[in-house]
Amino acid sequence: MGKGDRRTRRGKIFRSSYGNTRRKKRKKHSAAKTAEQKAGE
Repeated sequence: MGKGDRRTRRGKIFRSSYGNTRRKKRKKHSAAKTAEQKAGE
């Protein structure tokens, strides 16, 4: 288990891929965007 192992976190980082062991950070909706939507209603 190391850089060559796709199932480990280190292996995912090495291959620059994502999965269960290395989650991608989701972008949170900005507060300004939700304020614009409420103002438009």
